[in-house]
Amino acid sequence: MTIHILATGTSRGIGAAIAASFASDDVRFVGHSSFQDDADMIGADLSVEGAGPILWAIALQRLGGRIDVLINNAGIFEDAPIDQPDDQWRAAWERTMRINLTAAAELSRLAVLHFREKGGGRIVNVASRAAYRGDSPAHWHYAASKAGMVAMTKSIARGYARDNILAFAVCPGFTMTGMAEDYLASRGGDALLADIPLGRVAEPVEVAATVRFLALEAPPSMTGAVLDINGASYVR
Repeated sequence: MTIHILATGTSRGIGAAIAASFASDDVRFVGHSSFQDDADMIGADLSVEGAGPILWAIALQRLGGRIDVLINNAGIFEDAPIDQPDDQWRAAWERTMRINLTAAAELSRLAVLHFREKGGGRIVNVASRAAYRGDSPAHWHYAASKAGMVAMTKSIARGYARDNILAFAVCPGFTMTGMAEDYLASRGGDALLADIPLGRVAEPVEVAATVRFLALEAPPSMTGAVLDINGASYVR
C-alpha cells in the first residue's frame, strides 16, 4: 500500500533532505513551507494561530483523504537575550513556542484523531539535543520548545499504542544547514567542534535517514523512542 506522508518545514535544510529521502519509496509525499505554495508544497505560516489545522485540511485533501505519517520538522532558532525589553522577550518566546511546539501539537492531535479512524499511523517529531542538554543563555525558549516536543512524543506513544498509533522523536545536535554554519562561525567553530567526539556536525542526510526509518521501517515496539544524532556530544 502506498504510504501517505505530510511533513512540515521541507523547503530547505533537514526538511529538504527528509523529502528527498523518500524518493525511491512507494509514498505520496506532501511537504510544507512558510513561504512557498505549489503542487508539492503547502504554504502556511505556522506562527499564525490556526495555521496548523488549515495545513492539515489541505494536506488531507491533496492526499485523497488519508494521511499515514506525520513528520513535524518545522522549527525556528531565534535568540531572546534576557536583557531584551520585556515585550520583545515575551514575543520571542511566544513565537518560538507557537512554531516549534504548539503547531506540532495541533497537527499531532489531528493526526491522532485521524489515525484512530483509519486503524493507526505514525508521528515523527524532529526535536533537538537541546531538549536534554539545554542551549545557550539566549535560547532558553528553543530548548524548552524541544523538550516539550519530546514529552509530547512520549505521551502520544504511551497513550495511543493500543490504537496502533506510533510516535517517535529524533534529537539532532548541530546539523550542517545554513543556520548551523552561521551559528558555528559566530561562536568560534573550532571550540564547538571540540565538544563533538565525532569531530564534525551531522549532515542533513543523516537526520533524514533516521526520520525515514522511523516513518516507514521502525518496528512497532520502538514506539516512544527518542533517537540522538549528535556525534556523541551528549549521551544519555
